[in-house]
Amino acid sequence: MTYAEFVERGHYDPEELLALSQGNLVVDAPEEFIRLPAPPMLMITRVTELERRGPRGRIVGEQEIAPHDWFFHCHFRSDPVQPGCLGVDGVWQLVGLYIAACGAPGSGRALGCKEVEFAGQIRPYNRTVRYEVDIRRFSQLKESGSAVAIGTAKVLVDGEHIYTVKDAKVGMFLGIAYPDYPLRSEHSVGGIMDRA
Repeated sequence: MTYAEFVERGHYDPEELLALSQGNLVVDAPEEFIRLPAPPMLMITRVTELERRGPRGRIVGEQEIAPHDWFFHCHFRSDPVQPGCLGVDGVWQLVGLYIAACGAPGSGRALGCKEVEFAGQIRPYNRTVRYEVDIRRFSQLKESGSAVAIGTAKVLVDGEHIYTVKDAKVGMFLGIAYPDYPLRSEHSVGGIMDRA
């Protein structure tokens, strides 16, 4: 698809999200363009809804669950449950995708959240996790080229509300990508992103 089509879309199917994680969904993407995590860290199977309303919006994604998912084999033996942190990461992935779909270039980074509440769990024979994220603030910072979005999410499994993630924050930054991995280069060591 073209970049113009990407920033107008209101949904993305599984093949499109996989292509986005591999860097080949958008044929004329900006030089610095978001990549979602590749499987098995990609926590979203599809995006069913994406609404942009100026500084506010909404993005809804779903994840299909299968008994053979990698995390059930190690978390925990004789008590398989999807780690709650992966659900939080799914929320961050959606907020980052929202920023890119609003036209902000760069590399996405999770910046935190205010509060996480768990009231349930995801087990091997659940079917679908649904992430409903209401974006309360989206801003593009013209001086730096960076962008940020903050959203509160409800995470549901098979229709039951099991997590709440308040004020999940993701930033999109220019000039921090590490495309020559695994070679050593300017971005091969982490630390504070903005030392100014």
